[in-house]
Amino acid sequence: MRTDYASAEQMTANREWYVVDAADQVLGRVATEVARLLQGKHRPDFAPHQDNGDFVVVLNADKIRVTGNKADQKVYFRHSGYPGGGKSVPYRRMLSRKPEYIIEHAVRLMLPKNALGRKMFRKLKVYAGNQHPHEAQNPKPFNL
Repeated sequence: MRTDYASAEQMTANREWYVVDAADQVLGRVATEVARLLQGKHRPDFAPHQDNGDFVVVLNADKIRVTGNKADQKVYFRHSGYPGGGKSVPYRRMLSRKPEYIIEHAVRLMLPKNALGRKMFRKLKVYAGNQHPHEAQNPKPFNL
């Protein structure tokens, strides 16, 4: 038995664009579906070693919601690499300053941690409002 895989030209020619409206949606539910679309797991030609996923545009990132007490307890931590260089930002402050980062961070952690995952992540476009500059690609709405 032989397994046929799509070539790089075939994969890039068949990419779709999807628009996901994140208004009043739970963060984890949106992130899992977006990661699934970026990896191409919804397609019949899925192969874990190839990037045959689609482009995803997420709108209304500022209207995303979290369940339970996460709005008060969730903290985003980063470290500069220098001694004492740790910074933690609470969820509410991150939502008011950079709402796009919240969805990008959740999706990035659900993708593979290698060069292929970084390539998949570049196909994600997140916007705080409901306007986006990708109308020329004729994106299809994706219902969650």
